[in-house]
Amino acid sequence: MSIREELERLEQQVLHPRAALSARSRGRPRPEPESALRTCFQRDRDRIIHSKAFRRLKHKTQVFLAPRGDHYRTRLTHVLECSQIARSICRALRLNEDLAEAIALGHDLGHTPFGHAGEEVLRELHPGGFEHYQQSLRVVDTLEKDGQGLNLTHEVRDGILKHSKGKGNILPQGPQEQALTLEGQVVRVSDTIAYLNHDLDDALRAGVVRPSEIPREVLKTLGERHSQRINTMVEDLVRETLKAQLQELRLSPQVLEAMLSLREFLYRRVYESESTKAEFRKAKKLLTDLYHYYLEHPQEAGGRGGEDITERHRLVCDFIAGMTDRFALATYQRLFLPSEWAVL
Repeated sequence: MSIREELERLEQQVLHPRAALSARSRGRPRPEPESALRTCFQRDRDRIIHSKAFRRLKHKTQVFLAPRGDHYRTRLTHVLECSQIARSICRALRLNEDLAEAIALGHDLGHTPFGHAGEEVLRELHPGGFEHYQQSLRVVDTLEKDGQGLNLTHEVRDGILKHSKGKGNILPQGPQEQALTLEGQVVRVSDTIAYLNHDLDDALRAGVVRPSEIPREVLKTLGERHSQRINTMVEDLVRETLKAQLQELRLSPQVLEAMLSLREFLYRRVYESESTKAEFRKAKKLLTDLYHYYLEHPQEAGGRGGEDITERHRLVCDFIAGMTDRFALATYQRLFLPSEWAVL
């Protein structure tokens, strides 16, 4: 028996009956030999971590555009925090931690530079529209490894596609929102737990929000400190889901209401505040100019020169979406701003 087979046997012995088992995965788009050491979900996690798109997350904005401070979150720190929360929940519920970790680490690979400002630009300019969760799937299916993709398992790909919620339901409902696995559903909620807490923490650090402005009922229910709030949400989800015997993910009414109130507060005071919108308008102008430039010069975006207009739009959309904040800023400066002359 190989080490992988021993791990698969251990999963069957230890995990909950509703957990996703590696040995029962629906497989990959292209069949390939199994590893002697790692389960299929462990391999997916490793492929994501070693991808170029994953490394670029360190220079992609979470909320505050191109922050100079060392302690502001980026997309990379966000997916790491999301991953750790998802693993804690899955461990408590006896679900498959490796699957949850792979989904969490890969869920934002398709996010644009400058956060949701970049997403709005591509949604407006690309004829096919744009959603970062769909782009994340496109990254792992098509764009990585020079067009070969990462060939991830069906369960990881499904979880990546169904992680997003925006202002929608925190707890996934229906086939359009609900991942096929409980692990994928856990990542969706963990994503919310992560960003609600770290975005509030960053907003406080930036002085955009004062502690006295946070709704008292939110603090009373969830806790006064960052760690308390995460702990309250995680423990409540675990406790209520265990009560439901893992038939579905659940939160208590009071914690769910506090999370919704905190989300509404962040949208009003941070995400849609005038100061944030002012920076987003600058970012949208920058990315719009870059989009039109590369549409006219597709070879500079990696094109061959013979693409029709539909192919060009797809090429440029992929190129822009893959940019980091600082690469977009440097490219804009190179293309549209005059260079300084060194006169000796």
